[in-house]
Amino acid sequence: MSKFIELTVSTTHIGGELISDVLWGYTDLGVVISDIEDVIALSRDGRAWDYADESIFNADKTVLVKAYFPIDSATETLKSVETAFINLKKDSPLDLGTLETVKREIDGDLWREQWKEHFKPIKIGKVVIVPEWIDYKSKDGEIKVLLDSNMAFGTGEHETTSMCVDFLAKYVKQEDTVLDVGCGSGILGITASKLGANKVVMTDIDECAIVATEHNMKLNGVTNGTALLKNLLDDNTVKGNVIVCNIMAEVLIAFAPHIGKNLFDNGYIILSGILVERLSAVKQAYLDAGFSFVEEKIKGEWSALVMQRGN
Repeated sequence: MSKFIELTVSTTHIGGELISDVLWGYTDLGVVISDIEDVIALSRDGRAWDYADESIFNADKTVLVKAYFPIDSATETLKSVETAFINLKKDSPLDLGTLETVKREIDGDLWREQWKEHFKPIKIGKVVIVPEWIDYKSKDGEIKVLLDSNMAFGTGEHETTSMCVDFLAKYVKQEDTVLDVGCGSGILGITASKLGANKVVMTDIDECAIVATEHNMKLNGVTNGTALLKNLLDDNTVKGNVIVCNIMAEVLIAFAPHIGKNLFDNGYIILSGILVERLSAVKQAYLDAGFSFVEEKIKGEWSALVMQRGN
């Protein structure tokens, strides 16, 4: 029977996905986030259980991120993971918690399937994000987007992703070209294609993201999309009617003076991945760059913006 090392990392609600992204860089065997805040959010907005024990609202809010590694290579791999955590905590302005780690040896391959139980179809307006191994029958008017959650990057659960999907459904028109900058799993670009975009270009500077995006495009039968390993700002020949960027606020601010060259006149830019306290700074950066404000959304600690480029 095969043996594996399970690594558990203690972090915060904000840090959960960042730690998950780091771990996906070192394993393809599975990463799971256990976050009581997700249960609380579902309970409060009525999207899930009819009843939740009130004690959860006072429970320990520590987020646990678990990842799995082959035992024969785990020692060296986990040294690299620890170094990555040290660098992340040093460079990130966010509260990532203790990043305390616990390791244990486990037997068998059952966990390979058990982690999939954490992923369920996620309905965002008329769009439903569905793990590819679940046989989900679309209801009238629903747009199904298949996602292999065994690949790295976003699954649609995070507030920043869901706000982007909401805005894409509102602003994408059938004749549009949509650019997904920092595409990760390709979820936003693929959603834009399913919403009727004429052409989708997805870019990322991480080769793993491009592999994930191409894989998910095939799952969804998307033939009008292209995944490019590049920084979009290096190529002003790629232009879109809608640009969507789900990236941290500091990067969005750095993009502001330059990204307009990739946007057609009167085009929209959807900006997400913004902590609420950074919202005004991001908005001001784009106003200073000549964009006009259209609307914003806030979900929990996160926010998203829509800005428009004039003639």
